[in-house]
Amino acid sequence: MSKKEEYRHTVSQDEDWSPIKISINKRIIKDFHVNWQLYLMFVLPVIYYIIFRYIPMFGNILAFRKYTSGGNIFGEGPLTLKYFRQFITGKPFWQAFSNTLILNGLYLLFRFPLTLIFALLLNEIRNLHWKKFVQTVSYLPHFISMVIVCGMIKELLSTSGPINEFIAKLGGEKISFISLAEWFRTIFVASGVWQSLGWGTILYLAAMSGINPSLYEAATVDGANHFQQVLHVTIPCILPTIATLLILDIGGLVGSGGAFEKVYLLYSPLTYETSDIVSTYVFRMGIESGSINFATAVGMFEGVINLILLTIANFVSRKVANTSLW
Repeated sequence: MSKKEEYRHTVSQDEDWSPIKISINKRIIKDFHVNWQLYLMFVLPVIYYIIFRYIPMFGNILAFRKYTSGGNIFGEGPLTLKYFRQFITGKPFWQAFSNTLILNGLYLLFRFPLTLIFALLLNEIRNLHWKKFVQTVSYLPHFISMVIVCGMIKELLSTSGPINEFIAKLGGEKISFISLAEWFRTIFVASGVWQSLGWGTILYLAAMSGINPSLYEAATVDGANHFQQVLHVTIPCILPTIATLLILDIGGLVGSGGAFEKVYLLYSPLTYETSDIVSTYVFRMGIESGSINFATAVGMFEGVINLILLTIANFVSRKVANTSLW
């Protein structure tokens, strides 16, 4: 095909597509005029993510280049893997990494099934006033500041606190819970479940509200009892929601999430053995010690691991439950 014929062929293709493009543009403009309030509400989240999520990604270059205070914000000198080798060969990082996996893994292991069970129990409450009361009481801990929660934990578990006073009255010896490394994981998981149990049921209850009542009626006609209806109707209907939430939780297994604030407020050098996680390790190295390059390399490694876990969880969910994020 000659260049002239090729040009004519291209022009003809563009002419064929032009009415469709014009139609799509008209629909977009019309939709914008109708729903401009929704688009306006969408602007602030987009600006937030651009400024605080995407632009800071350029700072990852500091994991590969030397940074000095007052110098180039993108570092100086050639690209190097020096800082990655430093933390990979260091024992403190792997201790923080294993603590992150253990703490988040234990938290997920207890919180995820308990949240689902609690949502199923709430859904079975027929008295509307009692149901609202239970929901309100269970939601309240989520809205308490993490600083206040950690303060409550320290007061309750202090040697002069009510728990130790109760142990002393039973004839036992007082335990310094906060200062003992072996108690930190129990404290972290128990307080986390208490704070998030009620709030985590919202999505499950929303999914349950969309279940067709005729499915329960058909199950009743077939002779299914209450437990069988939950097992064979409720759970299968909300399985996509369960799978999606599990994928997101597994994807953040190595991430700090809301763990950083709690760990930072509760831990001490005495409990580093079981409490120090990747995010607190990065904070100490980057902010307190001034090793910006080292902390950036560790944070970048954490992000890559989270991405790998999220991809694996999404793949497994798509194969097993036929539900995935992408």
